Amino acid sequence: MQSPCLKEVTEVCPSGCCSSRSSPLFRSTVSHDTARKSGSTSAACRRDFAAKTSSSIFPNTQFTNHESIPSLQKSFSDFTKAYPRYYETAEVDQIRAQEYYHPTQSNHTCLDYIGIGLFSSSQLHKQESSKQMVPSTSTSLLPSPPRNSDYPFFSISYKTGNLKTELLHGGHESELESGMRRRIMRFLNISENDYSMVFTANRTSAFKLVAESYPYKTSRKLLSVYDYESEAVESMINSSEKRGAQVMSAEFSWPRLRIQSEKLRKMIGSKKKKKKKRGVFVFPVHSRVTGSRYPYIWMTIAQENGWHVLVDACALGPKDMDSFGLSLFQPDFLISSFYKVYGENPSGFACLFVKKSAIPVLEASTSTGIVNLVPAQEFLQIGGESSDTEVEEISRLRLQEDILDISRSFSGLISNHSHRGTPTKRLEQGELSDSAEDGANSEELEISGESERVAKSSKNGNQEVVCRSLDQVDSLGLILITNRARYLINWLVSSLRKLKHPTSEGVPLIRIYGPKIRYDRGPALAFNVFDWKGEKVEPVLVQKLADRNNISLSYGFLHRIWFSDKYAEERGRVLERRDSGANGMAANKLKAKSGPGISVVTAALGFLSNFEDTYRLWAFVAQFLDADFVEKERWRYTALNQKTIEV
Repeated sequence: MQSPCLKEVTEVCPSGCCSSRSSPLFRSTVSHDTARKSGSTSAACRRDFAAKTSSSIFPNTQFTNHESIPSLQKSFSDFTKAYPRYYETAEVDQIRAQEYYHPTQSNHTCLDYIGIGLFSSSQLHKQESSKQMVPSTSTSLLPSPPRNSDYPFFSISYKTGNLKTELLHGGHESELESGMRRRIMRFLNISENDYSMVFTANRTSAFKLVAESYPYKTSRKLLSVYDYESEAVESMINSSEKRGAQVMSAEFSWPRLRIQSEKLRKMIGSKKKKKKKRGVFVFPVHSRVTGSRYPYIWMTIAQENGWHVLVDACALGPKDMDSFGLSLFQPDFLISSFYKVYGENPSGFACLFVKKSAIPVLEASTSTGIVNLVPAQEFLQIGGESSDTEVEEISRLRLQEDILDISRSFSGLISNHSHRGTPTKRLEQGELSDSAEDGANSEELEISGESERVAKSSKNGNQEVVCRSLDQVDSLGLILITNRARYLINWLVSSLRKLKHPTSEGVPLIRIYGPKIRYDRGPALAFNVFDWKGEKVEPVLVQKLADRNNISLSYGFLHRIWFSDKYAEERGRVLERRDSGANGMAANKLKAKSGPGISVVTAALGFLSNFEDTYRLWAFVAQFLDADFVEKERWRYTALNQKTIEV
């Protein structure tokens, strides 16, 4: 199951000096001599990239007034001089202009999407148009259902089931589900011979399903590696503890928030060689909040010490699985999430993959969270008998109740946009808008307008779902997508650090947590805004003000932070207790044992993000250089009869 795109990794470095052997995939597989040579070369390349970025982006310049920052056109000109190969990614801009026009038309910047998109806006709107053209019968209040051969919509339908049974034997799978499963597994480069898959309502459901089926009586430990609070992980922890698990968590060193390697090795390691597994090692690969990337060798260390490995791939880039090396690491569990349409519809589902050799160790348990993908006709078609209508109504009501129940578990108001761009969805705090947390939305989406584009018939009669976004990502490839994100996120980091308050001390306007300018940092960013006195502006307020400027951000809570003696004095100033009562958050909903941490603003770049998106965020943050900016906005909120938030 060698990745067909593995050769692309050798070309990811813009200057060509970072070979594939410098990627996390090869850190534990190459010979020591080869690794030493390539390691020194790649290290030099990375240092060179960071140095060139620092010296090219507004060199020897500080901005103390938001009106003094250069224009979008001037900034883009300087940006392309620093990263001339950005022009090679122009195909992404063409795709966005042709098939994802909603963000541009609504003048909206989406920096809260994490996960993988399935469809394009053009698919959505073509189907809306074709749906309006379908004549309705005089006896039905709903549009006439499409032909059975087409798949114009899908929704999710919740079911209670046994995860182990579903994985071993499966249930009745519709052609829509079969086609979607095959398309996703092909996209992620996962072999059906090695892994079984179930659709879950969201990321939280996938984690909880594993917790409720894992044999903690014999393999008692649960070890996670997260630098932020995640409702999905906390749900897994709580369910595991109820079943007798011993829970452990990695720690992250201040100020760079790197994994405390020595402590993690001790938690993973075992003095005795035992045949039975020690427990579950939950590894996120990337931090979806800070953008930190973690060496893949931790998976190998865990496996060598008798752990089942669960890989959280929800923060991976859309083509990162091509360089992940699944055939080498072969995790026992893998979770990925998908949303429907970038910039318009963040609802979707998550996928739980289980290695077939690991299925027998699971325990039989009845759980919720597994879902079916339901074609529209099963929801919209109204039969002639009243009993059928009653059954349909009951199904709708139950679905609505499930959606309401799940939505209540979310905390933190995150601005997401439905088809009309109205921020209405409520997601978990710290979890950016992705299908994992918004999958409960029952909104239906047509996959393609023309029957020949909706489903492609193969020789064996199977039909494949057309997912334009996945097709576009496949055509763009790993190199282009990775380089584009690298240029944008490092420009943003560098530019934000140029903002200083106009005081004699030159107090920085923002603080970035985790990696700064780095060649291999992820496309996510965690930061806070500080006023001229050095006091933090609450992240929820920054998020609200960004929303008023048509910029969708999120906020999270960093935790498990370890301070050495060198930084002991900073501990008291930096750490805070999470306020479970702020903004109506139900932080204690899951009874999470939340320790001290840092609340932060978060932003995430997707493969469709462009330079204007990053510039708009930079220009928005620069407005906080005006000491009266927050107060002015507060008065505007009051004038519009909107709820104000006290800082």
